[in-house]
Amino acid sequence: MNGYAGTKEDYLKRLARIEGQVRGIARMVENDTYCIDVLTQVSAATKALQAVSLGLLEDHISHCVIDAARESDEAAAVKVTEASAAIARLVRS
Repeated sequence: MNGYAGTKEDYLKRLARIEGQVRGIARMVENDTYCIDVLTQVSAATKALQAVSLGLLEDHISHCVIDAARESDEAAAVKVTEASAAIARLVRS
């Protein structure tokens, strides 16, 4: 079971809103909206995706990593490595 299973519907709703934001940004570009206004909306969509990412990361640590730590040191090390790699990808993005 995924760490976000209990909040899956919330994530899906948030992602649907973000999808709508991105479609709106595309319409802004199609309509030749002023660049700064487009960039403002891109920033808002980016922040919304970052919030989803942080929530998923928190769910992963509080569920998957903790469960693996209860299982064995080796399983915990694998999950911590996965989480560290995910954090590194988020920081670089």
